[in-house]
Amino acid sequence: MTTSGHGQELAATGAADAQSLVRPADLHLFTALFQAIPGRAVLVDAGGICRFANREFVDFIGRPEAEVIGAHVSQFLEPEVFASYAPVMEKVFAGEPIRREGWVDYGTLGRMYLEEVVTPYRAEPDGPIAGCFGVARDLTALKLQELEIARRIEQQIEAEAYHATIVGTALDAIVVVDDAGLVVDFNPAAEHTFGYARERAVGQPIADLIIPPEFREAHASGMRRYLTSNISHVVGKRLELPAIMADGTRIPIELAITDVTRGERRLFAAHMRDLSAAKAAQEEIKRQRDALHQKEKLAALGSLLAGVAHELNNPLSVVAGQTMLLREQVQKEADAVPGLDRVLQRCDRIEAAAHRCARIVRSFLDMARQREAERRPTELADVVREATELMAYNMRSSGVTVAIEIAPGLPRLMLDAGQIQQVLMNLLVNAQQALQEQSGARRITIAAASDPARGSVHIRVTDNGPGIPGAIRSRIFDPFFTTKPQGVGTGIGLAVSRGLIEAHGGTLELSDGPEDGASFTIRLPLQVAGAGSAEAAPAVSTAAPGRGTVLVVDDEPDIAGLLCEIAEDAGYTAVSAHGGIEARALLSGAGGGAPIVAILCDIRMPDGDGPGLYDWLLSHRPDLSGRIGFISGDTLGPAAGRFLARSGCPLIEKPFTPQDVRAFLGDLAAGPAPGALAGGRNN
Repeated sequence: MTTSGHGQELAATGAADAQSLVRPADLHLFTALFQAIPGRAVLVDAGGICRFANREFVDFIGRPEAEVIGAHVSQFLEPEVFASYAPVMEKVFAGEPIRREGWVDYGTLGRMYLEEVVTPYRAEPDGPIAGCFGVARDLTALKLQELEIARRIEQQIEAEAYHATIVGTALDAIVVVDDAGLVVDFNPAAEHTFGYARERAVGQPIADLIIPPEFREAHASGMRRYLTSNISHVVGKRLELPAIMADGTRIPIELAITDVTRGERRLFAAHMRDLSAAKAAQEEIKRQRDALHQKEKLAALGSLLAGVAHELNNPLSVVAGQTMLLREQVQKEADAVPGLDRVLQRCDRIEAAAHRCARIVRSFLDMARQREAERRPTELADVVREATELMAYNMRSSGVTVAIEIAPGLPRLMLDAGQIQQVLMNLLVNAQQALQEQSGARRITIAAASDPARGSVHIRVTDNGPGIPGAIRSRIFDPFFTTKPQGVGTGIGLAVSRGLIEAHGGTLELSDGPEDGASFTIRLPLQVAGAGSAEAAPAVSTAAPGRGTVLVVDDEPDIAGLLCEIAEDAGYTAVSAHGGIEARALLSGAGGGAPIVAILCDIRMPDGDGPGLYDWLLSHRPDLSGRIGFISGDTLGPAAGRFLARSGCPLIEKPFTPQDVRAFLGDLAAGPAPGALAGGRNN
């Protein structure tokens, strides 16, 4: 600390003691006031000697009072600190009081925030400046506290801004309530989810806004329990509960409640997620999974039916074909031999039964192939009556009364009569079996009526039996599901029936009957047949028989013999082969006799199949590649389907009638002339 002006003069005359700076009469008062100053107080003379210092200043310096008072300031202040006061002292000894506030670095004594006042001191009012009087208040703790408060305020502002950003942009609804259950905050997602504006929701009881009435008492009691005991069944857990929207709509939500109390006010944040879309997606996935499961079952059913059809169609073809040939032979001899009318009647019955079996097999195959029904103008009333008549004996023997209720004016529809009849028979059989344990009257009612408003016709089959238990109502249409004893039912009747109705664009559902029992409703599109609609007449070949040989290729001797017999009755010469390999040998050696004008070939055979024979014809006998037709009782296999699509060859399905085979032969015989090059048929 330097000196100037009068201070230099004082220094030159020697250091004055404290009494020389203060009048003796004022010395006691001066000392008392000096010690009472709240802060650090020091009196330094012009020579830089400390003349007075209060207890707080001495304690700050950290030395005994004897080493401070009477010592030069440079002896107890570090050089850098002492030097920092030089500009201040220059101004003070020039007569300018200094007031400042800020951080001051005292070296090893620490860095402090001070409020300082340094003023010139004159021993006499008009005398020279004898020294300087300095007072400092240490505001370090206060400043640090102020800075901490400012930092916390800034953090709070940032936290609130961050919270507002996060909560405001959250995808989930966030609702904050107090311990009275009143809404404190309601974010935009909550507005969107529940349909309330934030201004309307804040301050309202949360129970009145989104909690269904039946859960409000439980909510209130749970809140009371938690506030008194901190025991809760919902806080800190994830739950699925119903909630209500502003318009009264109920939605499923996922709920998580957290205690966010800060300070004395109890607050709870409820995070809620609308599960409506997720639930709908789950239902759709379940529906698609069930549909896929059904398709897999139907695919398995189709494979089973393919084998069954192949095994049944061969004997059915023999029964039907031989019966029709027998009838034709009997009809030729009826005039010459009396009493053959009864034989003709028996032939008709056998043929009807064979065709009924064939229709059943075809219905199975159509369902498994998922082909569209072959619809023709049909009187629905006739279909209902025919199905009832076919089941008449079984119903009478079981004591079941069948009532038919056909609404007047039922339009003529475009239907596959055989398929609809098969469905009705399946439903009648199921109803009749359900009524076997029924005591008292046993009734089945078949009612048919049109519903123009819905654009459909419905057929309802209702019985007064025990009904279908609710536990299995959703499974009765599953393939192979049955409640019947082993050996009584296969579990495929309703699955097949639904497939046939859906092939018509309709539905088959289990509905609620007017009384105890089961009620099934068939709904079919109201596709009215026009007045000019008529069933297309089968094409009749104009090719004249007797002009060549027909080659029959089939591994079933009975089928091959039947086809040869039909061909010979039509005027052809017939030869047979039991497989593709044998057929190739016959065709390779054919040189004389009547030319081969047609080939009837099975598709699946162990010793050379039909597709292999066709490919051989393309290479070795292209003149016959356009005259081959195939006969099969099973075209379900993908290989067979691809082959028929590739070759364009015609197909006749088993079981067949002699008329079908004759027309088929006529078409083949009318093909490209033998000897002409005819590659694969693409029609």
